[in-house]
Amino acid sequence: MPASPTAVVNLSSRLHAAEPPDETLFATIASQLETRGYAICPAALPAAVSDSLLAALAAGEGEFAPAAIGRGDDAQRNRFVRRDTIYWLDGAQPHAAAWRQWCEALRLYLNRRLFLGLFSFESHLAHYAPGDFYKRHRDAFRGESNRLLSVVGYLNRGWQPDDGGELVIYPDDDQAAGELLRVTPSFASLVVFLSEEFPHEVLPAARDRYSVAGWFRLNSSIGGQIDPPR
Repeated sequence: MPASPTAVVNLSSRLHAAEPPDETLFATIASQLETRGYAICPAALPAAVSDSLLAALAAGEGEFAPAAIGRGDDAQRNRFVRRDTIYWLDGAQPHAAAWRQWCEALRLYLNRRLFLGLFSFESHLAHYAPGDFYKRHRDAFRGESNRLLSVVGYLNRGWQPDDGGELVIYPDDDQAAGELLRVTPSFASLVVFLSEEFPHEVLPAARDRYSVAGWFRLNSSIGGQIDPPR
């Protein structure tokens, strides 16, 4: 079980009441996705969402486990590729409710605005201990997965530039092309990008690094076989 995040919300304090989703933020995300395929929104995650997730971390609500590469029967652990631990979220965890409600509102908005056909959602909390990393990868490969859109929110209060742990996004698989941008994992910042389009990696950090990551998927259920499986 990872250590509790720094300056986490006191569990005895009242979490923010649910608020209507900010469609101004949704419009910003949609506009950036439409023009460049990714959106970067500093300090944009609603307080009700971030506070709830911090409370889940502080409570030790779920057991973190080493992350694997691949899905289903093909999943395997490779510490040369990634060293984070993760905790899958579902409807049973009360502290995840605000996050899932916010993501559902985002899904509906993007489907109306961009006609993306986003169908379902899967999500986990991630913990990177000092020195942990996730090498360059894609969240989905063309023709091999139905993950369409990736969403990442950061849960690190007081993050400093020399703490490291940046998300590095690349324009394509050409090693000579260099980086497209780096994102500091500062508290409540959001990153949304097309899962198939952008290779990316997580650099090692000097302190514990926490995030919530989710993926909107298309409907690939056929012949009575439900997709996505976990």
